[in-house]
Amino acid sequence: MAGDVIFAGTRHGAADIEEAASRAAAGLVALGATGGRVAILMRNDAAFLTASEAIRLAGAVALPINWHLTAGEIAYLLTDSAATILIAHADLWSAIKDDLPGAVGARLRVIVVPTPEEIIAAYRLDPASGARGQADLGWPSFLAAHQPLAEAASSDAYPLIYTSGTTGKPKGVLRLAATPPTAVAYDAFFEPGMRTLLATPLYHSAPNRFCTGTFRAGGTLVLPARFDAENTLALIEAHRITTSFMVPAMLQRLMRLPAGIRDRFDLSSLRHVVIAGAPCPPALKAGMIAWWGPVIYEYYGSTETSALTFASSEDALARPGTVGRAVQTAHIAVLDKEGAPCPPGVAGEIFGRRADIPDFTYLNMPSARRKAGRGDLVSVGDIGYLDKDGYLFLSDRKGDLIISNGTNIYPAQVEAALLAHESVADCAVFGIPDDTAGEAVAAIVQAAPGHCIDIRELTAFLHGRIAPFMIPRLIEARQDFPRDAAGKIRKRDLRAPYWKGTGRRM
Repeated sequence: MAGDVIFAGTRHGAADIEEAASRAAAGLVALGATGGRVAILMRNDAAFLTASEAIRLAGAVALPINWHLTAGEIAYLLTDSAATILIAHADLWSAIKDDLPGAVGARLRVIVVPTPEEIIAAYRLDPASGARGQADLGWPSFLAAHQPLAEAASSDAYPLIYTSGTTGKPKGVLRLAATPPTAVAYDAFFEPGMRTLLATPLYHSAPNRFCTGTFRAGGTLVLPARFDAENTLALIEAHRITTSFMVPAMLQRLMRLPAGIRDRFDLSSLRHVVIAGAPCPPALKAGMIAWWGPVIYEYYGSTETSALTFASSEDALARPGTVGRAVQTAHIAVLDKEGAPCPPGVAGEIFGRRADIPDFTYLNMPSARRKAGRGDLVSVGDIGYLDKDGYLFLSDRKGDLIISNGTNIYPAQVEAALLAHESVADCAVFGIPDDTAGEAVAAIVQAAPGHCIDIRELTAFLHGRIAPFMIPRLIEARQDFPRDAAGKIRKRDLRAPYWKGTGRRM
């Protein structure tokens, strides 16, 4: 049973998508895709789902690629994964094809999907970039050239998702066995009749899961060409959306809409809005619950572990800042540097594992996989603590930790205090060199629409909200941040100029 897809206002019936996916699968099998990896370089589009289903039916593994990456970065993923087939939107392919190394281009079969007019308009692209190059396979003709697959090879293999690569090269998370269906955490929300809105990029693991999970459960999937806060509210009302996956930055933009706009739409259909991808400030979550009702859920996990915890709206209000307790199939431990469990309330490195999720390796990086493990538990470098009742609270990334005068400072705490100020739309806190303290706290802030940053006033605002030693010594206002595919700020790019020439990184 499958569901319909509504992309930018156009409905694509489930039967049409299934037939197109079966035709594409037959073509992929003819190209030798079975048992291999097929890359997808596309923005959110109904064809993204069709391609994903085709790859599954062909018995191959999908490799969704972050379309923000450079040609060199994409070439690395294609080479590391050994993918020989790429399905790409025309504008994205035309932007990189001339810059790919010859060896990559020579072995790559490229199927070009015309970029929809709605995406061209939403991203203000050159209309000519949406047409395919004459030398490439075109998606419509590729589908027409093949009959639906007589017998699907079908694969339950998890997509090969690469980490964002904030430290070193991106790592491909490869499951060692097929991933069985579960009803744990947000997987319990996939049911016939659900109506899911997704504006988060489908090349990420959680949005990808919500996309395919909704379709295969028989729900309706609504995909806007691009996220827009007011349009999100309009889509929820128009399509009676029940389910969505969002990141905290989206909630920030929604909350900053004028009250007159926020109150204009009927959002009563919402049942499950799942957030993840970055720590969500407690005040922001409480504000969304007050507005949308107890439909906000948050989880902690990663591509490597899947969801380890789950928190309801009631949990969020009772324990501000928590990301919930371990789900029924998960084991979580917070360990100190020696590997001993930390007492309740004491921060350490977070390790976890889901018993119902197959183990993984990092493709071509077995040593990185061994380094991430402690026994049968896995860490992706996050810092946090458990309270006495087993609720998990996040502090920061291990790599982002600031040590000043021997004291650990977690940037996320400082960022939460900065974001509480009405003039701050977004911020990044990191350590800069200090001859006496080792590191000092620095903050880059972005002004909210209609506001200017008064650094002196902002500093005064922080006093009493965080400890004096946590208050940034340097605050700088900027209009834009370097961001990765998930919209997360690339702190290493902000931090690097301050450490240049010091002979050290921290």
